[in-house]
Amino acid sequence: MRICGVDPGLQVTGYGVIDLAGDRANVVDAGTIKSDAGEELPIRLRQIYRDLCEVLDEHEPDILAVENVYSHYSHPQTAVVMAHARGMVLLAAAERDIEVCSFAATQIKRALTGNGRASKMQMQQAVRMNLGLDVVPEPHDVADALAIALCQAVHEKPAATRAHQAGKLGVAGS
Repeated sequence: MRICGVDPGLQVTGYGVIDLAGDRANVVDAGTIKSDAGEELPIRLRQIYRDLCEVLDEHEPDILAVENVYSHYSHPQTAVVMAHARGMVLLAAAERDIEVCSFAATQIKRALTGNGRASKMQMQQAVRMNLGLDVVPEPHDVADALAIALCQAVHEKPAATRAHQAGKLGVAGS
């Protein structure tokens, strides 16, 4: 199974494509999509959409996993901006008939570390270990996208074997 994890953002959208084969998850591709802060919103959204379409067309994932929109009550604009970028992600997937699964940040953290309040550093180390990487993926947008893809990998397992199999992936069961 091929999974594309996406961490949507207006300035930087991270993506990570992994192959899930049995008990192993391997990185196929990972990177960022950047929009020009000097451009108007529609132009920036078009750039995100077009670049993500290229990634999806190249790697043909079976499923796309994306983080739910969340913002602290004191920063509601953050959720609005993220929602615009997330909309482009959902559109690109829908046009290609790619199944989409969404996860809350706490679900992603819990799936990888067993702790829904894990720190950024704990998450980055979990991604590194789960994928057998020598270093933490940079920038953090890439590590976050790979974490989202790994969360989907954990959820692909039947509920009865999820905890056992997740342990083989190096991630906590959910």
